[in-house]
Amino acid sequence: MKTWFQLVFQTLKVFILFTGCTILFYYGIMWVNEEYQDYHRYDEPNGTAVKVSANVDTEKSTWFDRIVLFYLNGE
Repeated sequence: MKTWFQLVFQTLKVFILFTGCTILFYYGIMWVNEEYQDYHRYDEPNGTAVKVSANVDTEKSTWFDRIVLFYLNGE
């Protein structure tokens, strides 16, 4: 009888610990979601931003030139 009570008590402790950690993790994820929900990553930058990409003249280059450029840049 005593071992049965200890088994139930140990199982109950593990269940309470698991439930508590699950609830803590859930609310942590919800907090991170609310923190970054209004974060606009794709807005235009302010100040003296410089455009990094350049237009390539596609009329002069062939598909072979484009694929060689692709492999040379490693992209």
